[in-house]
This record gives sequence, C-alpha cells and structure tokens, in this order.
Amino acid sequence: MNIWLIFVLGGLLTFAMRFSFIYAFGRFSVPPALHRALRFVPPAVLSAIVFPAVLMPDDRLELGFGNHRLLAAAVAVIVAFWTRKTLPTIIAGIIALLIIQAVS
Repeated sequence: MNIWLIFVLGGLLTFAMRFSFIYAFGRFSVPPALHRALRFVPPAVLSAIVFPAVLMPDDRLELGFGNHRLLAAAVAVIVAFWTRKTLPTIIAGIIALLIIQAVS
C-alpha cells in the first residue's frame, strides 16, 4: 500500500509542478527574452538524452565505424536535413540501425 501512495503522490506533485508553469504562462505576460530562451529547452533535453546513447554505447566514447548507433544517427541527420520532418527521421534511423546490425 505504501508504494502505491508514493507513486500517486509523486505523480500528483509532478503534475502540479508542470501545470503551475502552464497556468502561469497563460495568466502572465512572459518577457520576450525568456520566451525566446525557452524555445531551446526541448532540443537541449533531447540532445542530453540522445548524444550519450549514440556516442557512448558501451560507457566509453566510440567515434569509429564500429559504432552502429553513430552510423544510424548519421543517416537520421541526413534524412532530417532533407525532409525537415520528425517521423521520417525516426523511421530512417531505426531502419538504418537494424540494417547495419544485420549486415555486421
């Protein structure tokens, strides 16, 4: 029972923190500098998640052709620049990784 209470309270606290920002941005005017700065939060968070997984698959830096994730990420970057769309980029990266792993 205690573990469920912790889960529920943790979820409610997380919801309250996020909702407070949404509510505040709807009620108050945000300075233009802060609004511009907040546009960089999603790419920064995504980079912090993706780069270690791609560049350090075995907890050490791998920049060679033996790093399958790096090669698949390169394919995904090319598709991203070419299409400017998220879904084709993700699909291309997944397919490239599967093909590279199957070939080697």
